[in-house]
Amino acid sequence: MTTPPTDLRASVVQFEAVPGDKHHNLATVRRLAGVAAEAGSRLVAFPEMCLIGYWHLTTTTAAHLHRLAEPRDGFLVHSLQTMAAELDIAVGAGFLEVAGDRLYNSYALCFPDGSVHIHRKLHAFEHEAISSGDDFTVFDTPWGVRMAILICWDNNLVENVRAVALLGAKVLIAPHQTGGTNSRSPHGMKVIPAALWHNRAADPAALREAVDGPDGRGWLMRWLPARAHDNGMFVLFSNGIGVDGDQIRTGNAMILDPYGRIVAETPAPEEAVVTADLDLQLLPLSTGRRWLLGRRPELYDVLTRRSGAERDARAARHSDAPVPDDFRVAD
Repeated sequence: MTTPPTDLRASVVQFEAVPGDKHHNLATVRRLAGVAAEAGSRLVAFPEMCLIGYWHLTTTTAAHLHRLAEPRDGFLVHSLQTMAAELDIAVGAGFLEVAGDRLYNSYALCFPDGSVHIHRKLHAFEHEAISSGDDFTVFDTPWGVRMAILICWDNNLVENVRAVALLGAKVLIAPHQTGGTNSRSPHGMKVIPAALWHNRAADPAALREAVDGPDGRGWLMRWLPARAHDNGMFVLFSNGIGVDGDQIRTGNAMILDPYGRIVAETPAPEEAVVTADLDLQLLPLSTGRRWLLGRRPELYDVLTRRSGAERDARAARHSDAPVPDDFRVAD
């Protein structure tokens, strides 16, 4: 019997994608994946939609989206497969997928042996032409540790993270494009002034304060550690950094352990590769995994009943309408 590994070295990346420029973004992914491979990582996770850029998708036409999109066996995924084989490291990156006449915000994790796992964002809100996926993506890996992928807002709905934990995931790959968004919630994130980014060479402290504050890292700290802790899993958080349409992404790439502790993170708002050893021996007795055994599933049918007030992902994400005062699921 093969002895299971006790640790796994992994990397997460933050970088500024060029809108619509697949070749440039692929070159950046190849360069930074090389950095991770040289550091001994077995897996490197890049941000959501990083192969074509993100926020510009929200203001373009459906026809242009179809021109940018590729099938899961297309050029972009094939390039990631080739990269993974050449560097002997699993490489994950986000792209716009086309399947028939439908588009998806997708993420491909490619292994050196040529195998691929592709997740379609479950709660896609970027454009009315982009559909939401319908399946959890949980899979075994060559290193004996089961993993899952959830893209950006998928992670904000706590049921999704609990679901992949119950399906056996011990490592969650969580690619994002977040920070500096204009939340409808009064105490949610707000926009980071673009001048802070463009003036970063002259005043790096001001930008650092902004991306570490309530519109960046401070917001993440309200919920991201809880996803790791409450479900007893490692979380690999990657993110964009810098200009993304009319917003400034905050980076804050980090790796969290099953106790919700930050194992490694980048100290600066710039392109970065963050690497850490995942101590897999932390998993069996981690608080969240122990709590899973105390569940009473017979009580939880309320989680699968509709209230009648549900909104599609775009309406839920973008609407200014408040949640009704009488919102509840019927008894």
